[in-house]
Amino acid sequence: MESQYKPSVNGVESHVKVVEKPRNVPSSDFVLRILGLLLTLIAAVVTGVDKQTKIIPLTLIKTLPPLRVPVTAKWSDMSAFMYFVVANAVACSYAAISFLVVTMVGRRGKGGRVLAVMVLDLHMVGLLFSATGAAAAVGVIGKYGNSHVEWKKVCNVFDTFCHHLAISLALSLLGSLSFLGLVLLSIFNLHKKSRAK
Repeated sequence: MESQYKPSVNGVESHVKVVEKPRNVPSSDFVLRILGLLLTLIAAVVTGVDKQTKIIPLTLIKTLPPLRVPVTAKWSDMSAFMYFVVANAVACSYAAISFLVVTMVGRRGKGGRVLAVMVLDLHMVGLLFSATGAAAAVGVIGKYGNSHVEWKKVCNVFDTFCHHLAISLALSLLGSLSFLGLVLLSIFNLHKKSRAK
C-alpha cells in the first residue's frame, strides 16, 4: 500500500493523502480448490469417454484361418477404473460445493465449518490417492502383464486406451496434490491462529 501527498494546485498545497487499494489477489485456497475441481473433472471425463475397439485375430485350430473378432477396451470393464471415475467425480463435486461454502462463509467463518471443510479435504486426499493407486496398479499390469500368473499385457494392442488412462492418472494425482495443499494450508492457518492467542 502506498500513500502520497497530492501535488500543489495553483500554488495551494494539499495535505490530502491518496491511498491505493491493494489488488484483490485470489487466495491460494481458492486457487487450489478450483485447480482440484478442474483436474478431477478432466480426469473423470477423459477416463469416462476412454474406449478403443480393435480387431483381434483369434486362432481356434491351427489348420483353420484365424477368426477376426472385434474386442473393445473401456473403463467400465475393470472395477478399479470404475472406482477411479467415481472417486474423481465425487472429488470434483465436493470441490464445487466446498468452493461455494468457502466463498460464502469465508476462511474467517466459524471454527466448526472451517474444521469440517479441512476434514473433508483430507478425506478427498485419501479417496483420490486410493483410486489413483488402484487404477495405476491395473494400468501397470495392462502395460507389462504378469508372467507369474500368465496375464498378458494389453497396452501393446489398446495403445490409445492406455495413453488416455495414463493422462487421467497424472491429472488425478495432481488433483489429489491440490487437495493435499488445501489440507496443509488449513493446518498452517490453524497453527497461525493458535500462536496468535
